[in-house]
Amino acid sequence: MNTAARAGLFAGALAVAFAGAYGVGSAVGPVTDEDTAPAHGGHAADAGAGAEEGAKEDAGAGKKGDGHGGGHGEDAGPAAGGLQLSEAGYTLDLDTERVDAGSPAELRFAVRGADGEPVTSYEREHGKELHLIVASRDLGTYRHLHPVRDADGTWSTPVELPKAGDYRVFADFVPTGGPENGLTLGGDLAAAGDYRPALPAEPERTATVDGYEVTLDGALTPGSAREVEFSVEKDGKPVTDLQPYLGAYGHLVALRAGDLAYLHVHPNGEPGDGSTEPGPEVAFSATAPSTGSYRLFLDFKHEGEVRTAAFTVTAGGGADGEQGAESGSDEEDGGGHSH
Repeated sequence: MNTAARAGLFAGALAVAFAGAYGVGSAVGPVTDEDTAPAHGGHAADAGAGAEEGAKEDAGAGKKGDGHGGGHGEDAGPAAGGLQLSEAGYTLDLDTERVDAGSPAELRFAVRGADGEPVTSYEREHGKELHLIVASRDLGTYRHLHPVRDADGTWSTPVELPKAGDYRVFADFVPTGGPENGLTLGGDLAAAGDYRPALPAEPERTATVDGYEVTLDGALTPGSAREVEFSVEKDGKPVTDLQPYLGAYGHLVALRAGDLAYLHVHPNGEPGDGSTEPGPEVAFSATAPSTGSYRLFLDFKHEGEVRTAAFTVTAGGGADGEQGAESGSDEEDGGGHSH
């Protein structure tokens, strides 16, 4: 299908979605990581339409408020992004829509402007022109990738997804001359193979990855900025020499369970500002766009390697004690970095 036809189909589908039911997000297609995914399972067949319905509720002009989000109501603060394939005249055009689970593949895509041509000029943010997140719809598998752009505007990156099922691809970028707060566009990716539904994650406040213990303190509150802090230890001792990663001592991505709405936040402070220490604590200011369950992926760098700790957090569920976390090690598919 050519670009014009694809854009036309999308516009029609979007019009139908906006005229229809008002709801939050898509149903979730189960992937396979049995002991790592948060609750909210569902069926993949409804993913596209549900995501666009969720986009209506969460639509907002800005996508990055405290991080990379926008708002869906006066009391809700910045809304999560990634629910829409197109926004503000820009469209995520995924050339790769299916891969084989467990096999190396190349993920190729372009960001197209209102004229249908690939965008070739971007503002660098956190050291990169574009950040690419790939997450399974059960939130058990997470990859933070940094693809390479060809001169014609085509982006590409190697990827290997360990489990079969449905995934969401998020492109986070600031196009030159576009919205100054940037955009997060999302599209669906399928990994072919056999799979079975994943089990919900068990709530804990500590995640263990590669011998590091990361503890979460704080809570997410719908419509209100709250501080969440992570403390990193290794072998029982605080890590006080974290290394900068993407211009900070930590990098946090939050995805809402159910529709995978995307909230991309960054730490309070940065290396070299005279007040931010390189650990053991890394603090963020974040606003949840709604009540619900969120999966938090904390990337941190130490001894030359980036690791990911994954947590499950409930926003608007009551006391801080209802927050949850669990390990996000590479073996459990919580991590994955390509630069």
